[in-house]
Amino acid sequence: MRKLNLADLDKLLGALAREGRVYAPFRRNGRTDFAWYGAAGEPDLENYTVKAPKDVLFPQVEPLLEFRQEGRRLALQAAPLPQGKVIAFGVRACDIRGFAVLDKVFLQDPQDEYYKARRDSLTVIGLGCSEPEETCFCRTFGLDPARPGADVDTWAADGCLYWDARTEKGKALTDALGGSVPFADAGEEPAAVARQAAALRDRWDKLPLHGLHFDERLAAQELPAFHSPVWEKLAPTCLGCCTCTYVCPTCHCFDVRDEKTGPFDTERYRCWDSCMDRDFTQMPHGNPRKGRLERFRQRYMHKLVYFPEDHEGTFACVGCGRCLKACPVNLNIVKVERALAAELADTAKEGSE
Repeated sequence: MRKLNLADLDKLLGALAREGRVYAPFRRNGRTDFAWYGAAGEPDLENYTVKAPKDVLFPQVEPLLEFRQEGRRLALQAAPLPQGKVIAFGVRACDIRGFAVLDKVFLQDPQDEYYKARRDSLTVIGLGCSEPEETCFCRTFGLDPARPGADVDTWAADGCLYWDARTEKGKALTDALGGSVPFADAGEEPAAVARQAAALRDRWDKLPLHGLHFDERLAAQELPAFHSPVWEKLAPTCLGCCTCTYVCPTCHCFDVRDEKTGPFDTERYRCWDSCMDRDFTQMPHGNPRKGRLERFRQRYMHKLVYFPEDHEGTFACVGCGRCLKACPVNLNIVKVERALAAELADTAKEGSE
């Protein structure tokens, strides 16, 4: 393992920027979010980001196709595949799991070639957590926030950034940095990293959600879950603002739109959408989810039932806690899962008596 004085963090980011485009957490206007290196703001390895870094793989807006009229003919030109190396720096364990969930969607046959090009060119530098927030519950899904599991794992501890290249991508990047970064040898198991991990796990046991358990049996109870009275109790509270879907690391709904770019030219692009929005399922003949209850139910059924059913028990949630902080009416996946699991357990108990 290697280490770097945190005072030299700018040198590291500058060296990384010579190897590819760098996406990292920066502090601007009182909030921390992922941004491209070179934008205004200070690198921030302490605070959690408001949004997930999923747009490094799944951009908020992405061109797909261009239509051009050439005389009496219509010419079609697919948007070029993304080019060049990209480095995501400071990605925590929950967001790395978020990438894995997106992989299950976009890399299954038929693969999304734009996503695959971005994934293949991406090197992820993880950041071990040091101070969990009260809304964190990533360990519910078997994650270790102290060990991100990226191409390179890093930890900010005792004034240093510890660096551990784990994959071929990570080792290649480390070799490419060469002597441009003032790394020093840190030994096999640095005491500072071990102390930070132990303190993190101790604090985790004191968090409000440390004992949270998501019931894997929900995926086997699709119809009872779908018809549960829980939806009628919780859905009226929802404002339908879609905030939860936009901060989420795993939400991947998108719309495809055409926009005129000239008198005879049109661009087709895809952009983020939300299953919580009324227009998401609007069709010429009507809307199968015209009510907020139906849309609210769809979001959580997908995360808790449909996705695990289709992907070997993997929930479409990583426990980052962003939706808990973002929702203006304090309605979130934890409340839904607890209410749904309790209601189904009561129903099963009544049936056995």
